[in-house]
Amino acid sequence: MKAFIIFALTLAVFGAQPALADDRDLAPTGTLRAVYLASNPAQAVQDRATGAIRGVSADLARELARRIGVPVEIRPVADPKAVIDAVSGAAADIGFVAFEPSRAGTVEFSQTYMLVWQSFLVREDSSIRAIADIDRVGQKIAGTRNDSITLFMKRKLRQATLLEIANDPAEIKRLLAAKEIDAFGANRQRLNNLMKDTPGLRMLPDSLFGVPQTIIVPKGKAEMLSAVNRFIDDLRASGSLQRSIDNSGVVGLEVAPASSWQPSVPD
Repeated sequence: MKAFIIFALTLAVFGAQPALADDRDLAPTGTLRAVYLASNPAQAVQDRATGAIRGVSADLARELARRIGVPVEIRPVADPKAVIDAVSGAAADIGFVAFEPSRAGTVEFSQTYMLVWQSFLVREDSSIRAIADIDRVGQKIAGTRNDSITLFMKRKLRQATLLEIANDPAEIKRLLAAKEIDAFGANRQRLNNLMKDTPGLRMLPDSLFGVPQTIIVPKGKAEMLSAVNRFIDDLRASGSLQRSIDNSGVVGLEVAPASSWQPSVPD
């Protein structure tokens, strides 16, 4: 019954497009094995009680499997490196991960299908009112270790001090409350989750940049990459990708514009 419900929901979002039998090389074991970042609610979230996984990445994995006529296995992993290692090591066929220059080399990145907007959480009494106030002398700005925004800030911060910390919500809240950090950067949904039941915190109204979300395939698999890029083009053009984003209920997501198959981040 659960499988039928998921199939029905997938049809409701994406419609009944024909299967893509020629692209079955995407699933050499006969099952499309997909991995995503467990700590990123912009990709997908797993229900603790039922184990059900929902979100844009889960929608895309299920629809791709449906089109090539195979079952799908969707698995959360700990961090971006684990996503990349699973695909490069043949433990998964596709992975959902943000493109970042330092991650290139062992996998192929698709075009960007979605942007995840990043901002900052500060104390209610903070003098930081907008993104323009972040990079200032004497301020300590934190980000989760190896997160996209943290890697971005490592390249871009010139005056503020960057602290790379563990992905521990309770500790992040403590650091802010104790004034040990002046701001914490992450995607807007993660920041929204951190603010729940925590008075005295606010999110900045503007965003630093949109993290480009991509689908990765094994290195050197040009035909697989081409199939994934065609798939993304179709979902964008049909409006199915926008419907999936709308249905996710996640804040700060946007369909990436159709421009180039080469993902990029702001300089």
